[in-house]
Parts: sequence; structure tokens; C-alpha cells
Amino acid sequence: MKAIAFSGSPRKNGNTEILCRYTLNAIEEEGLETELIRLLEYEIKGCNGCDACMKGEICTIKDDLMPLYEKMKAADAIILASPVHVCSTTPEIKALIDRSTYIALWNGKTLSGKVGGPIAVARRAGAGLTMVQLAMWYWINDCFMCGSTYWNVLYGGHTKGDVEKDEEGFRTMRNFGKNVAFLVKKLNDVPGTGAFKDVPKIFKPYEMHA
Repeated sequence: MKAIAFSGSPRKNGNTEILCRYTLNAIEEEGLETELIRLLEYEIKGCNGCDACMKGEICTIKDDLMPLYEKMKAADAIILASPVHVCSTTPEIKALIDRSTYIALWNGKTLSGKVGGPIAVARRAGAGLTMVQLAMWYWINDCFMCGSTYWNVLYGGHTKGDVEKDEEGFRTMRNFGKNVAFLVKKLNDVPGTGAFKDVPKIFKPYEMHA
């Protein structure tokens, strides 16, 4: 069982990455393997609308999207995190969610049943819009979003590490991570957590023209 977190920040070791690591640590404590993926280390261009993915799990854009898409397919849990840039997600993570969604939907909903949730980091405003953008990815891909003791929104200034002042936010992130791990183990029928043996049976292949 594995959980991955995508940090959509263009800054290394910034506030978004700090939160991803903290959340993954809470998940790791429950026995899951984890991986942090910094999108700043990859080239991911925006979708060009060529429709090649309608014919298979392919993309004509020559960049780093497909290896990351394969990581998404292999993971049990996916966390999407972004700082707020002009009341929105960053271009890096927007390109990831756009293109992974088109490929997945046209090819049998390949990301269906993943567990996870969004994280937004704001200085003051725009967190709600950013959260909605990221949450829409989970809904359209037939995923399970986990809740927490509050919304997964944390506040801090531009200075790296400033988000650590948000103590309530960090408690929220820890509980979110624990819930992600709990649900992953439930869905994998791990002894001691209960079983959802019939859940996969409700998933149906995506039919664009149904």
C-alpha cells in the first residue's frame, strides 16, 4: 500500500512541501509506503486538446506527464497540494490534473477508487477556490476524499516555514493523514480495520457517450 503527495509549489522546501511531508509522515506511521513528488522537478505542459488519449493511454506531448500518471495508477492514495497563486492553483499542478483526468476518463477510469484529498496553502485569500479546483479532480475521477477535523487549508506568509505557525492547521493535516491511511487499509481489507469487499464491484467503465 502506497500514498503519494504532489507538491504543486514552484519552490523547493516551501510551505506546501512542508505540509506534504508532515501529512505523509502521519500516513507512514500507519504502515504505508509514501513518496513526495515535487512538480518543480518535472516538465508538465498544459493540455493541447489533441484528443490522442481517446485512443489509448497515451499523450502526444513530450514531457514528464506519463511517468507521473503511472505513479498515480500504482498508488493507493493521492494527495494534491498547492499554494494559492492569484486565487488559484499553480500552473504546474493544474496541468497535472487536467491531463491525467483526460487520459484516465477516456480509458476506463483508471484512477477510480483512489483515496486522498486536496491541500491548499494561502497567505490570506483564495484558499477556497484552490481547494475546489483540486477537489474536482477527485470527484471526476471517482475517488474517495477523506475528511479531517477542519478543512485542509493552512495559512502562512511567503517566508518558508511560516506555515508552521498554524498549529490548528497542522493538527488538521495529521488527522487527515490518519484518515487517508485508515481508508486505504479498509479498502485493502487489512485485518483489524474492517472490510469493504464489495466496493470495487460498484465501479463501472467510463462511457463518454452513455
